[in-house]
Amino acid sequence: MTSPDNHNKRKAHRVMEFAELIKTPRVDGVVLHRPFMPTVEGTLCLTGHHLILSSRQDNTEELWLLHSNIDSTEKRFVGSLGSIIVKCKDLRVIQLDIPGMEECLNVSSSIEALSTLDSPPLMYPFFYRPMFEVIEDGWKSFLPQNAFKDLESMTDEWRLSEVNKDFTVCPTYPPLVAVPKDIDDDTLRKVATFRHSGRFPVLSYYHKKNGMVMMRAGQPLTGTNGRRCKEDEKLINATLRPGKRGYIIDTRTINIAQQAKARGGGFESEANYPQWRRIHKTIERANVLQEGLIKLVEACNDQSHSMDRWLSKLEASSWQTHVKEILTTACLAAQCIDREGASVLVHGTEGTDSTLQVTSLAQIILDPACRTIRGFQALVEREWLQAGHPFQQRCAQSAYSNNKSRQEAPVFLLFLDCVWQILRQFPCSFEFSESFLVLLFEHAYASQFGSFLGNSAAERAKLSLPEKTVSLWSWVNRPQELERLTYPLYEANSLVIWPSVAPQSLLLWEGVFLRWNRSPKCLDEAYEEMVHIIEYNKELQNKVNTLRRQLAQLETEDPLLQTP
Repeated sequence: MTSPDNHNKRKAHRVMEFAELIKTPRVDGVVLHRPFMPTVEGTLCLTGHHLILSSRQDNTEELWLLHSNIDSTEKRFVGSLGSIIVKCKDLRVIQLDIPGMEECLNVSSSIEALSTLDSPPLMYPFFYRPMFEVIEDGWKSFLPQNAFKDLESMTDEWRLSEVNKDFTVCPTYPPLVAVPKDIDDDTLRKVATFRHSGRFPVLSYYHKKNGMVMMRAGQPLTGTNGRRCKEDEKLINATLRPGKRGYIIDTRTINIAQQAKARGGGFESEANYPQWRRIHKTIERANVLQEGLIKLVEACNDQSHSMDRWLSKLEASSWQTHVKEILTTACLAAQCIDREGASVLVHGTEGTDSTLQVTSLAQIILDPACRTIRGFQALVEREWLQAGHPFQQRCAQSAYSNNKSRQEAPVFLLFLDCVWQILRQFPCSFEFSESFLVLLFEHAYASQFGSFLGNSAAERAKLSLPEKTVSLWSWVNRPQELERLTYPLYEANSLVIWPSVAPQSLLLWEGVFLRWNRSPKCLDEAYEEMVHIIEYNKELQNKVNTLRRQLAQLETEDPLLQTP
């Protein structure tokens, strides 16, 4: 245990580090320009984690911007007046007009240094203290052992294994994983040596309607010599019912899967997996997705207003094509399980990107619980955070970064976009509104909460995040926040929902990509009007019920009044 004195010394040392990076902590007479908001003049302050602009003007909203939300900055000078254009990871663009060239240069270099810190203990979640009462500790809200209790109530064919309790068998898996009951831990250790990064097949979803399952894994390491692993075959065959076939959905094209063999990877051969049918899909790799995001945001910010130019730029980004491919693959997985009555194994190369998009979207299609606010949180926790999606690497930069992309990619944003497409087609089947998806997008890229820090459960445990930071779920699950995120017309729908993936059915997600390019006033007014109509309808319904009760009372008292 670290003593409080040592902890405070370390914190003081970090504050000193920040102080060294801030060349000019305060500038007066700074003018802030924001989309669809009045211009504000005030004092700019730089702290270790925030850029703050406060004004003495009445009715003006202060700007509190996390440095970690800044993707890039540009400087412009006209005489001694400098401007800094700040481009944010949530796709906002703001401008600060700063009097004095030296102040402008100092502020700019300070912002650049503070916004590129990538050591988690220096990040804001370690310093943030909640101003709200934590009613529920979000770190404990969705523990694997609790989710497993639900599974146990449906089937006894699975068990929770602690084979990875110290993260040595698979560094990107959580300490507890669900595996077939008849497969022991020694077998799992052998299978882990045959799968990419040790990601042996684990349970992702159990379909209680017919007992079929969806598993996920990393690619098998067959290589050019066609290496085989009997334990791997035994593990995935243990999920099949007698006489039943299963489907392996490989998120890569057959060509890319073939090329992976030369690098020691590969795919399951028909000879060794005769009860499984392999289907290849075409979900793009991370670097292609990042290029697509950059092109899409550039197209959305293009003010030339030429229709041809807009459409050609939109097409060049291939963003909607990516959305279509991911949704199509998720529908295929859901179809195999629900309509074919077959179990499914999903993998790509690593099993931490496209695999998770497919398994989580298939569950939204199949499982009504995932369409509730808590159920969706549990899904993100289970299929993204616990399953080892490398959030810190993938969300290090957004669409405006000038740096050469390393491992950044909008994998999670694409998943949220796909969820929005389904939500738009079945709005009343989701308990949450679009606002919840936008909130998750924002917090994945920059947050005061610790939920999305690190790249795996192992890294989060090493950083002691549950002890040192607040969970996003602690904030979301407060009654007032739940009320804000709930869709007023929600009606629980126990059916499987099949979204259309026809190109005409898929739209640009304006709530994210055009959010800062148009005024939200009309949408806000329309939403308020809808809430007002719903409330009025409830009042009328209550009046009807009261009158019915009164009529029934009168009828029992006076038989002559009874309706024929």
